[in-house]
Amino acid sequence: MAATSPATFSIGSTISLGTKVSQLPQSKPLSMRFNSQNTLATFSGLKAATFVKCESESSFLGKESSAVLRGAAAPKAQKSSQRSQYHLIPQASYKVAILGAAGGIGQPLALLVKMSPLISALHIYDIANVKGVAADLSHCNTPSQVLGFTGSSELPNSLKGVDVVVIPAGVPRKPGMTRDDLFSINANIVKTLVEAVADNCPDAFIHIISNPVNSTLPIAAEVLKQKGVYDPKKLFGVTTLDVVRANTFVAQKKNLKLIDVDVPVVGGHAGITILPLLSKTRPPVSFNDEEVQELTVRIQNAGTEVVEAKEGAGSATLSMAYAAARFVESSLRALDGDADVYECSFVQSELTELPFFTSRVKLGRKGVEAIISSDLQGLTEYEQKALEALKPELKASIEKGIAFAQKQPVTT
Repeated sequence: MAATSPATFSIGSTISLGTKVSQLPQSKPLSMRFNSQNTLATFSGLKAATFVKCESESSFLGKESSAVLRGAAAPKAQKSSQRSQYHLIPQASYKVAILGAAGGIGQPLALLVKMSPLISALHIYDIANVKGVAADLSHCNTPSQVLGFTGSSELPNSLKGVDVVVIPAGVPRKPGMTRDDLFSINANIVKTLVEAVADNCPDAFIHIISNPVNSTLPIAAEVLKQKGVYDPKKLFGVTTLDVVRANTFVAQKKNLKLIDVDVPVVGGHAGITILPLLSKTRPPVSFNDEEVQELTVRIQNAGTEVVEAKEGAGSATLSMAYAAARFVESSLRALDGDADVYECSFVQSELTELPFFTSRVKLGRKGVEAIISSDLQGLTEYEQKALEALKPELKASIEKGIAFAQKQPVTT
């Protein structure tokens, strides 16, 4: 989609560059010189230019990756003017906390987040078994320092000074379970954790992953309101996995280059509330009625597809971790001043009559800078009918979360 620049992850190659100039803590500085704003095609997610000079190596890149980076840039550098050269250095200055880091999503998510050159500290929290995960992650030669926190007594310290909080905590789906079946357990977990966030880092970006997101995000909003620290621009339901799946399935179906495909997904984050807007796919591509139906249903039921394939051994943990890490990286890029960051997310919204709705949003240093309303304009008849059909279910899920939070007094 135009102006969308999703983050991707590959060791030693994905670097998000902001406008700050600083050194990577505890590592040798990496100096990069650029003369234009073209993106290196070889490095998806790397905001860079056609000429890159690596004057020294950072612990994040390593020798091999630095050599690859130089090699990818060199051919174009020979043709480039160097009149507007300037220095940019990735600044590892942000603190991220993952609450529920010892679980099936939490562990791979923590590994992917550890790879970001923008993070100076990674705090991982869970009720048990997190110290070993922290020790394991701490051996990775990337800039961030990893600290593990166990149990409710250590939860406040895990959140001190944090810029982004990610909450994948909760029980996973099992065969036959719907997201609503998870509600009674995960609702209390999210409430407790968000209370701690409100008390210890109320200005942080909060990413809610714990399902059912259609209900747990409204719970988080109500808790923050009761605590007097609610900022709707900084509270996000992470629905990135729906976009990741839509992009993947469409690319496979139409034999497209995956990196070029972007499908906006609106609505909510469960079943029919997930609405991929295939007519808005970029690059533009046509679908017949059968393809639209087939792709829409598969995207909506992709979580069940994984649960059934794992035969009771788990849910979509790896793809969810990947999608969540992408959203974390996008948030960090926005915090670092990147003015071209767009993602789909379940947020407080006035796009429809519902108080929360998933759509594309523009991210900035203060959170949501804009909600992209154009995606809901010019829908096909199929999409318009599906949009109206999802609203009652999404409304009921939102109200369920709000009612739960209002009946449960927050801890002071």
